Amino acid sequence: MRTRFAPSPTGPLHLGHAYSALYAFDMATQNNGEFLLRIEDIDQSRSKQKWEDQIYDDLSWLGITWSNPVLRQSDRLSVYQDALQHLEKMNLIYNCTCSRRDIQESANAPQETTQPTVGPDGLVYSGKCLTTNSIKSIDYGLPIRLDAKSAFEALAAPLKWKDDGCKSISKASFLTEIGDVVLSRKDMGTSYHLSVVVDDATQDISDVVRGADLADATAIHVLLQKLLGLPTPLYHHHQLIRDENGKRLAKRDDAKAISLYRQNGATAEDIRRLVGLPLAS
Repeated sequence: MRTRFAPSPTGPLHLGHAYSALYAFDMATQNNGEFLLRIEDIDQSRSKQKWEDQIYDDLSWLGITWSNPVLRQSDRLSVYQDALQHLEKMNLIYNCTCSRRDIQESANAPQETTQPTVGPDGLVYSGKCLTTNSIKSIDYGLPIRLDAKSAFEALAAPLKWKDDGCKSISKASFLTEIGDVVLSRKDMGTSYHLSVVVDDATQDISDVVRGADLADATAIHVLLQKLLGLPTPLYHHHQLIRDENGKRLAKRDDAKAISLYRQNGATAEDIRRLVGLPLAS
């Protein structure tokens, strides 16, 4: 068994991060497996070295150890481009020049009779650029989307995976509920969906442990794994840690930051109690 924790160094870790990291670490430890750490820093405009250093400090304080070296996404842009080029050879990607406003206006077009669908990648894209840009060579400096309809047609078998049970999604459901997701964002050279799939394969992750808020994105990741010829891990989506109002925690919730609990004299055992995990043996 190999699990991982993959934070972005864009702010302080909070109780929700502690829960996820400890959950994945405990799972690996209890099964004589290996726990890995990944720094998801593809958003260089928001990633800061001070937050990365604090990630290491907070995790160590929680009693979490990991195998080295730590994988850092900003060092792997050429690997992500290789994956994009693989999909380009399959004619499964296209450039999208639509702005957020274009996508919003298209979703709210007068002829639409239902509310716009919001999927795990935001508003489901109408495919406006598909017909105009699909026959052109790919410009890797521009945003790139997956042609989901063609991607499903390229599959050799139905899209199924294990997520604490057997899950599947049909082509029709994927197109209406998820659509043509972004695989490379401008000035990044990749996206979360593409990089997480490639990195899980590189690190031989057998079991992906993450929050329930990412469960709907799993279909995207499994589809990409099939297209790129990569293994599909087992998925475990755990409960989210919420505040007193029932709202899930975000990095702006500094009051729940692990570093603040540390400063106020809490122990790692206190954090485990707060998030409802058993104490370390």
